[in-house]
Amino acid sequence: MASKDRIQKLKEDTRLNILSASLDIAKEEGWAALSMRKIADKIDYTAPVIYEYFANKDAILRELTRIGYVKLATRMEEACKLSTTPEGQLEAMWLAYWNFAFAYKELYQVMYGVEMNCCTALNECPDYSKPMNMLWDKIEEITPPERRNEEYIDRKYYTFWSVVHGLISINLTNQLSREEINREVLRDAITGVINSIKN
Repeated sequence: MASKDRIQKLKEDTRLNILSASLDIAKEEGWAALSMRKIADKIDYTAPVIYEYFANKDAILRELTRIGYVKLATRMEEACKLSTTPEGQLEAMWLAYWNFAFAYKELYQVMYGVEMNCCTALNECPDYSKPMNMLWDKIEEITPPERRNEEYIDRKYYTFWSVVHGLISINLTNQLSREEINREVLRDAITGVINSIKN
């Protein structure tokens, strides 16, 4: 490997180590405990080295938020392939959204501000809107032509999101019921909204 390539790989490895250490701290102590000094201590670097890669803690949170949206979109794309009908695809994508929230709890928290302040400047993140657009497009696809307008589809998207995100938030902050009951409530809610669109 050429010297230039080695240096670039070392830089990318260091950047990834910083992000990984940030997630580890969040898992162990919560997002409120995250600081540049703690990250530096975790990976045995000095704080100035961390600042070479990220200007501040918000920059780290923004990058983790971007990574979260990329992972979420990938999972939703994979889930969409599990069904041949638009209704089945929409349900599969919302279930993938649900599963993502619990598989990547800390990323979901930073993406949506669960038990913490939401990451700022989300509109600057081009990956932010991809999962929402995928769901929006699928809702548009199942909406009868006579009701197919932006206001109606927006309303149905936010109806879905309010129910799914609300149930996730309740469970991330305070486990109130068993997993199987949560899944039944989730499926009932998704099916109910889909039926309200089609009928």
